[in-house]
Amino acid sequence: MSNLKTVFTLLILTAFISVSKAEINIIPHPANVVTGKGNFILNDKTPVISNRKTQSEAEFLGSILVKGFGVKPEIKSAGNGIRLVLNPDLKEKLDDEGYHFKSQPDGIVIEAVSTAGIFYGIQTLRQLMPAGFEFKADQTQKVTVQEVEIWDKPRFPWRAFMLDESRNFKGVEVVKSILDQMALLKMNTFHWHLTDDQGWRIEIKKYPKLTEIGGYRKDTQKARRSDERLGVPQQGFYTQEQIKEIIRYAEERHITIVPEIEMPGHAMAAIASYPWLGTLGTTTEVPVTFGKMDDSYNVANPRVYQFLEDVLTEVFKLFPGKVIHIGGDEVNLTTWKNSPSIMAMMKKEGLNSPADLQIYFTNQISNFIDKHGRRMMGWNEILGDNIHDLPNVADTKVTEQLAKSAIIQFWKGNLDLIQKAVSEGYDVVNSYHAETYLDYNYKTIPLSKAYTFDPIPEGLPEKYDSKILGTGCQMWGEWIPTVEKMDMQVYPRLAAYAEVGWTSKSVKNYTNFLTALPNLKKRWKLLGISYTQ
Repeated sequence: MSNLKTVFTLLILTAFISVSKAEINIIPHPANVVTGKGNFILNDKTPVISNRKTQSEAEFLGSILVKGFGVKPEIKSAGNGIRLVLNPDLKEKLDDEGYHFKSQPDGIVIEAVSTAGIFYGIQTLRQLMPAGFEFKADQTQKVTVQEVEIWDKPRFPWRAFMLDESRNFKGVEVVKSILDQMALLKMNTFHWHLTDDQGWRIEIKKYPKLTEIGGYRKDTQKARRSDERLGVPQQGFYTQEQIKEIIRYAEERHITIVPEIEMPGHAMAAIASYPWLGTLGTTTEVPVTFGKMDDSYNVANPRVYQFLEDVLTEVFKLFPGKVIHIGGDEVNLTTWKNSPSIMAMMKKEGLNSPADLQIYFTNQISNFIDKHGRRMMGWNEILGDNIHDLPNVADTKVTEQLAKSAIIQFWKGNLDLIQKAVSEGYDVVNSYHAETYLDYNYKTIPLSKAYTFDPIPEGLPEKYDSKILGTGCQMWGEWIPTVEKMDMQVYPRLAAYAEVGWTSKSVKNYTNFLTALPNLKKRWKLLGISYTQ
């Protein structure tokens, strides 16, 4: 009888929690939510209770509250109000980024193992308040916060958004706006695609022509497979001081920036700046067209390796994050095959195919990155698989082995390649293009498809789940010249991908997601951010 009573109690509790979850309009949705009947009244006299270790998060919360109330809250070391508490005893339950949020009539407590967890608890508080509060569009005398207890932690440690600025430069304020929305959605990795064929966007002091020449192109292709041009030049780059400013801004929001410096392909902006870097010897201008280009770094030239090490050394000094992305995608192997110096190098090094050569090159770069206490990441071509279905199979026959420290960003090919990679010991970020590319239109990737994407492929043995670090959604910029058009592509799908990265499968519910989405849309509208309905 007692067992039946226990089961009955659990059923009631489960039903209660399920109903309660639907009432909480937070994106990404928390793992466990229980609501109460009371409320906490937040006003301009409510203090933030914090110690020195959570001071930065307290200041961030204060900057939010002052927007609505017009008065910055007092930050105190004791008392009632909004308490920010670091609690290492919660490690087993919450991991590194989780948080415990509890609002009651006498105050709010946000506790976590780390300051990142405290920060994410603050984002939950923001979404529990009226959407217009921070814009004085809603009542600002006081705010009613529902009585609720939340236990929450992310499903994946890697929750990324990628911005391609090589093709169309956006600038500091646009990047900060994106970081703000990522922070609200508890995304923790900003993948910054800074170099490619059509533009070099990062100042490298040892090689000033990279931005003087590589940061400018005289025109832009108007549409895919079109001979028409926009008729205006495209230019821009970030100084190292601007990059430091953006890194500080991201760090305050617990976002790590992963810079991408493309190599050995997608390098024609660099080659136009210093033609001796190239394989063809004919690249003197930054391309105005897009696609898979002919030229790439001449990997048989020792000066190229020195150049790349010099560039990476300056990148290391700027970016404190552990991961450096080197691209590695869409190298034109035919160009290498037609180069006498490269073919001679392959023979000397005993390399049997161009794919082997790319792995050889990539390992040189990976070793250099490893020696500096960092970790290399690249698109999944760096494994040598024939993901583009090249007709000459011999070109992609691989005997070399990529360094095991590399992180693989999967974007193209049969999904079985993910299992192959993780079974060989590689960590993988799943960014499968057909489900995560934000430049694809909404017919190709509707909001519902973005929401239902699972970074762990169906059928992957459970023992490999931990090798899937998470996911990234990619905003490639070839055909997205304006901020308004970019925003329309990003929003609201960014919210869906945020929930993909954070929320466990057992809690995800698309109907509940759509119910919560209007609150975010109101924020975006008040911020002047365009979005697709």
